[in-house]
Formats: sequence, structure tokens, C-alpha cells
Amino acid sequence: MSEKSLLHKLKRGLFMTHTEIIEKVKESMTADLPIDRHAIDGLEEGLLGADVGAELTTLIVDKLEQRIRSEKITSMDRLSQVIREETRALIPQREAGTIDIDRAKPFVVLVVGVNGTGKTTTIAKLAQRWKNEGKSVILGAADTFRAAAIEQLQMWADRIDVPMIKHKAGSDPAAVAHDTVTAARARGADVVLIDTAGRLHNKLHLMQELSKVRRVIEKEMPGAPHETLLVLDGTTGQNGVSQAAAFLEAAKVTGMVVTKLDGTAKGGVILSIMRQFDIPVKFIGVGEAADDLIPFDPQAYVDTLFEP
Repeated sequence: MSEKSLLHKLKRGLFMTHTEIIEKVKESMTADLPIDRHAIDGLEEGLLGADVGAELTTLIVDKLEQRIRSEKITSMDRLSQVIREETRALIPQREAGTIDIDRAKPFVVLVVGVNGTGKTTTIAKLAQRWKNEGKSVILGAADTFRAAAIEQLQMWADRIDVPMIKHKAGSDPAAVAHDTVTAARARGADVVLIDTAGRLHNKLHLMQELSKVRRVIEKEMPGAPHETLLVLDGTTGQNGVSQAAAFLEAAKVTGMVVTKLDGTAKGGVILSIMRQFDIPVKFIGVGEAADDLIPFDPQAYVDTLFEP
């Protein structure tokens, strides 16, 4: 996909969030007059409405006030540029999200997250992406506590024409993960994508189960899983930040995927995630189509969020 096409998708996906922030500022400004407290309050309201989070919002607003006073900023264009500069300075500087699937064969990806985040759909989109790149992909249905989860993943596997390993509902998730990796190695597959439970219906603790799945995979293939992706629903805003904190340690998350950004004005939550966690956002979901799961570029994201 071209850079122009990716930027178009990003702008479309962040349209509601961008509007939430920028329109609040524009409504509060008086043309050609120095930006006053009213406009700053508008920005603060917009950032909080976009779920940037109270702490980061305060930091951005404080930095912006200092620049406004020292530079006597009057234009929206200049204000937007300063917001982008100060926001970039407050979040970790990272390259665009990438996953090097060629560094192992098979390259094993464990996908975690609560139910309803778009986890299974994300797996399908990643599978389609890598299949389009000429890689052989195999799926593992290790969310065995929901029969519907197995059926949904099977539907996607059939649709994109990739093999899937599954056991009956209620089976041991770690056994499914083991059999998936074993099958991938036997068949010479390039990539393994393993779905996991978002909640359990028995007394086992979810995080203990995820740890067990990881141990079994590593025993079958030392060094695997090579990537553990946490899928977060962008529409949940700060609740997604809480979910991230719960998963990070037990699941040993190496990257995040934030979905459903096209359907929310809370897309500013990615700034909060980047600020709080030393885990890169690898992909974001900006639509329903397979190619609407796009690599996350922090610089393009900030630029799009605050463009005038």
C-alpha cells in the first residue's frame, strides 16, 4: 500500500477524534487576537473528550500555555504546529510499527485481549496481510472456552483460505497452541497466529492460563512466541489503558493493536498508551476491510490528530 493511501486511511480513521479536539479549539478562538484562556480551555476540553487522559492533557496544556505567552500565537496554523511539537516531545519517539516475520520460521504470534476488542478479526486481517505477501499462514483456535470464538475463527480461515488447528470447545488452550506450532513446523509454514481466551468460564485465572500457553509454546519451539500482540478496542478509551496494564506482565506483551478507531472520537487514547507503556503500537484498525489494519506511524498519527 502506498504512503498516500495509508495517510488517507489514517485521516479517515481519525476524523472523529480530530474533529473532537480541533473544533473545540476553533470554536474558542477569536480571529487575529492572541489566544486566550477561553481557547486553552477549549483545547483542554477537546483533549479530555478524545480520551488523551488527564495527566497527559495537563502536560500538553501547560507546555502550550508557555509557548503561547512567549510567542504571542494568534493563528490556528501556528497553534496546531506547536501542539504537534509539544505532544511529540512528551511521548516516546518510535519508528512506524513493523513486525519482522522473517526472523524465525515459523514466526509465532500470540494474540491476547478481552472479548469484543476485535481480536479475532485482527488475526484474520494479519493473516490476509501476510498471505498477500506470499507467506504461508496457519491459525490456532486456542480460545476454547467460547465455542463461538472457534466458529468465528474457522469462518475467517475458510474465507481467506488458510488452515486452522482446533480442538473441541472446552479443551485445554495450551494443547491447541502446542498442536498449532507442531503442525506449522511439520508443514513448513511461515507464520502462526494463535487466538487466546479473553475471559474464562471456570475458576482458572485468565492470566495464569495465558502464562501456561506461553510456556507450552516455548517448550515446543524455544524463543517462541516471537510476538505477543495485545488487541485494544479504541472505542473504550481509558478502559483500554486499564486492560493493557492487566495484560502486560502475564502475557509478556511485545506490541499493541488498537482497533475501531474509525467509530470513535476517543482515538487520543493512543497518546495515553504511548506515554504510559514502554510497548509499541504496531497496528491500528481504521475500518472493516482487510487492508484497513494499517501499520502505526507515531509521527503521522500526531500530525493527523492536530492538523488545522
